[in-house]
Amino acid sequence: MGKSKTTKFKRPQFNAVGLPTNAVKEVDADEEEYGDDSSPAAELLEKLQSPSADVREFACASISRVVQQSQTIPGFLQRDAVRRLGPMLLDSSLAVRETAAGALRNLSACGGQEVCEDMVKHDVMTPLTALLRESCAGFEGAAVTMKDQKNAVEDVANEAVNLLWNLCENSSQSLSVFNKAGLLDLVVQCLERHPHNMELAISAAHCLHTVTEDNPELLCSMNAAVLGVVENVLLTSQSDMAHTLLRTMAAGTLWNLKGSVPAARQAQTINAVVATLSRCLDLDAGTLIPELRQAEEARHRNTPSAADIEDQASGGLAVEEMDNEEEEEEEAPKHKRNGKAARVDNDFSDLLPRDKEELREATALLTAQQTSLEIIVNMCCSDDPSDDEWEEESSSDESDMGPDGLCDGVSNLMSPLCLSAEVHGALMNHSIPEKVLKKTEFPRGEAMDACHQTASWRGLKKKMQRVQSRALTCLHSILSTMDVESLGGPAALQGAAQHLSTLVFGAAEIPKDEEFLEAVISAMRSLLQMIASKNISQCMTPQQLMSLSEAATRCDVVSVRVNAVAILGITGSTLAKEKGTAETLQMIGNALLQVATRDANLVVNGEALDALFDVFADGDEAETAAKNIQLLPALKALQPVFKAKIRKEGRGKYSAQELCVLDNIKVNLRRFIGYLEKVVKK
Repeated sequence: MGKSKTTKFKRPQFNAVGLPTNAVKEVDADEEEYGDDSSPAAELLEKLQSPSADVREFACASISRVVQQSQTIPGFLQRDAVRRLGPMLLDSSLAVRETAAGALRNLSACGGQEVCEDMVKHDVMTPLTALLRESCAGFEGAAVTMKDQKNAVEDVANEAVNLLWNLCENSSQSLSVFNKAGLLDLVVQCLERHPHNMELAISAAHCLHTVTEDNPELLCSMNAAVLGVVENVLLTSQSDMAHTLLRTMAAGTLWNLKGSVPAARQAQTINAVVATLSRCLDLDAGTLIPELRQAEEARHRNTPSAADIEDQASGGLAVEEMDNEEEEEEEAPKHKRNGKAARVDNDFSDLLPRDKEELREATALLTAQQTSLEIIVNMCCSDDPSDDEWEEESSSDESDMGPDGLCDGVSNLMSPLCLSAEVHGALMNHSIPEKVLKKTEFPRGEAMDACHQTASWRGLKKKMQRVQSRALTCLHSILSTMDVESLGGPAALQGAAQHLSTLVFGAAEIPKDEEFLEAVISAMRSLLQMIASKNISQCMTPQQLMSLSEAATRCDVVSVRVNAVAILGITGSTLAKEKGTAETLQMIGNALLQVATRDANLVVNGEALDALFDVFADGDEAETAAKNIQLLPALKALQPVFKAKIRKEGRGKYSAQELCVLDNIKVNLRRFIGYLEKVVKK
């Protein structure tokens, strides 16, 4: 049904303080009483009115902990928790301000988009804006008076920035307030604290990366001072992982702001962004993570009481319990979007006790590399592609097909999306394709073993796997936007195909992890399309591709099933040009017919039909195979069912673009049946 479109990565919704709702276990025995029948909301909200600052702080901290269990959130919202917590942001006690911001932050993180929108509706942005202004105004004054006071002010600001980040990620109304209230300058001021407070600066960098994406209103008001601050972050030279993460987020922000950069400096800025991402990807997590783990062990040996200190520092946040959840694959919450499970990433680095410096470093490294790969994916996407940029008419369409024909086939592949000369040059100059391919390798065994040995490190195993999946998605994007010569020629493509083949078929059975499967199969589809279009021989056998497609067609993720049948179509149409392939074509044809008739999703049905058109469009081997599998009567029987399914399920369940493609396939099906009837009469 057309070339797999390069999809932009939206900023992941990091849950920066609260645990994900599915990773929350009983924090302590007292929480067992917090069930639906005895909600703690009423009592805790009442304590907010106490004349004692200690009681107010305790209430806010307790709310922060309790709302990590999603079933408690409605009880708080029903009791007007947002309006009652809002004034606490401007409490006379800094400790109350910090814990109140933390409670609202957890509420926004664990409650998701609906809760964030409700919070904005209840005017949380007004006290939050005032809190940020007061906090930023107090940075210098607090630094002059006393060190502890400075830390307290910046800790409040850190909570406030993270709350702002969550709200802007989830609510367009809060983003509008951000633009109009001049909050950009305040967040930039927090970013400038990086020489003194990296935690605050990184939070600000995350927030900036979010609010500058797809926000033309903000870009219109961008000034040289803001760009200067972000560019200065790129110039920092510290080699620790926190600075690596900070520079990566700044690079992503600069990419978002590229439209505000003077034309004369565009190429220089893009090169600086890519150089930053390149240096981040140069770091070998497989080597660094075991080294960091060994450094932590050495530190513990030299300070025998460290374990006790860490237990106290965890502050009841159940860090180890969170990490044990990784044994259950640490699945982040999923939201269905057009039939595809969209994962929400969670970053817990600032949840870790401050003396777990090595674990913080390792987490920052993996977050930076994941983000770098996501930024490169976005660089490979045109901002507003028109249909004719990324979709072509079906190879089975005839010359009178209208302009709405969106289905493409292997024999009529589209040209790659156009990268600007500056972006293409920067990516090539810094060897980004080679570095991305390197990151698609499975995480090194030594690193996985080092993380598995300690509960608090086990969460990194999933993070390492996610970096690999992002690299595969990034490879798909690069393959979709560059030509063969830019990628190193036929030999390099064959090498990439061999590498992907090893990833998929190297183990005893094909991996079942959906995130990995989704990424690797999209990369494989792009690679096979390019190889087929240039008549380059590829190393994967039809039997291997059949086994991959069979595994993928059982996957719940629609895009995986779509790419699986597309791969069969690419393989089959290539084989149809060769002698002695009728038997393999029969096998492919039967598999595609099964998907076209049995898959519950119309988009997958359509992709399978489109693949059939490509495989059996021409050639003696295809004609023989079509007769042997009774393709013509099978398609005649399917035609009225497919049409009825579009009519019955189409509206409301599928997008206008998907319906347009399905309508074209319906037309192509009628024409293809006519073609097969002529073949039979020969």
